[in-house]
Amino acid sequence: MSNPILGLRTCIYKVGDLSEAKEWYTKAFSTQPYFDEPFYVGFNIGGYELGLLPEEEPITAKADTVLTYWGVEDIHERYAALLKVGARVHEEPHNVGGELMVGTVKDPWGNIVGLIYNPYFKLPTDKE
Repeated sequence: MSNPILGLRTCIYKVGDLSEAKEWYTKAFSTQPYFDEPFYVGFNIGGYELGLLPEEEPITAKADTVLTYWGVEDIHERYAALLKVGARVHEEPHNVGGELMVGTVKDPWGNIVGLIYNPYFKLPTDKE
């Protein structure tokens, strides 16, 4: 029996200035968008979609109700790199069990961007 949920496909961050956000995320994730329109900007991050949507009215006080963590090999290095391009500290990298580490920053629009080092996680297509 197959699972009807196929897994994560897209993480969208709403931003007050789409042009500035496109520049920031290009630097922060070291990649260019593959889709760039006035209504949406999309990046391919390791096979997953990072999308930017313009807010009709910019909001910087955003709730911490959903966290998305982007996988990294060196959480301390990537965390420092995000701070260097203008992110703000939200939760410094810390151990959450075994070798698993997480940390979060806030982008210039108040969105939480999570990083995770998780050597235990394997995609179904990953070889053991």
